[in-house]
Amino acid sequence: MRSFNNLVINEWLKMSKKRSFFIPYAIIAVVAVVLAWIFKRWAGDMVGSAFDYTTMMSSTSGFGQFTAMLAVIFTAGLVSGEHGQGTIKFLLIRGQSRGKVLASKYVAALLFALSLIVWLNVASFASGAILFGTEHSSGAWRDILIASGSSLVYSIVYMTLGFMMGVLTRSTGAAMGVGMAAIVLSSLTIPKSFYKYVLFPNVDLSIYSHGGHPPIEGMTLPFSIVILAVYIVLFLGASFVTFKKRDIA
Repeated sequence: MRSFNNLVINEWLKMSKKRSFFIPYAIIAVVAVVLAWIFKRWAGDMVGSAFDYTTMMSSTSGFGQFTAMLAVIFTAGLVSGEHGQGTIKFLLIRGQSRGKVLASKYVAALLFALSLIVWLNVASFASGAILFGTEHSSGAWRDILIASGSSLVYSIVYMTLGFMMGVLTRSTGAAMGVGMAAIVLSSLTIPKSFYKYVLFPNVDLSIYSHGGHPPIEGMTLPFSIVILAVYIVLFLGASFVTFKKRDIA
């Protein structure tokens, strides 16, 4: 377990040493401040407090979807980049199993996605508190948790898809392109019963909050959770099987 933790820490350190590492955080901070000022300047009545603003920004219909794109873009090359630079061989000759090496990269990607959502909440709340105040209703914290949780699941699903494509194709461009295309297609809904088993209509769990109605009859929150779990298992299964069997040389 200790060796695995060291692998995860090593992956995080490698990510943080990249010049582009802090760009997503900077983008989120700037957008949070600018949008808060815009709403205050031209739509002051639309946002009641920092809680309302944070909920709006963290939701998948707000900036949460763009945060998922940032996660996909940054983590797309975790595996394919190692292949391109030839450094994957050095990771595998250190006595660690291929499964542990790949799992450490995936855990680092999960931590990155989580950190983006947390930072989005912090930046949004700080901006909102300054411009809108902190008065809130009894369910304000719950709304933020629901919005943030839904966006985190949304990010993880598409990041896992991009992660799989990076393993299968060894191409950062392909991993990034497929992940981004999937996010764009997530808004597509086909009003047919079979479509409820497809990834896209299930990935946004926020549709079930506050009595919302799913896009296709027969969909429920437990149903969507099971569908997403199945897809994630399939994505990771394909990734690990391919990574373990493929010739690295």
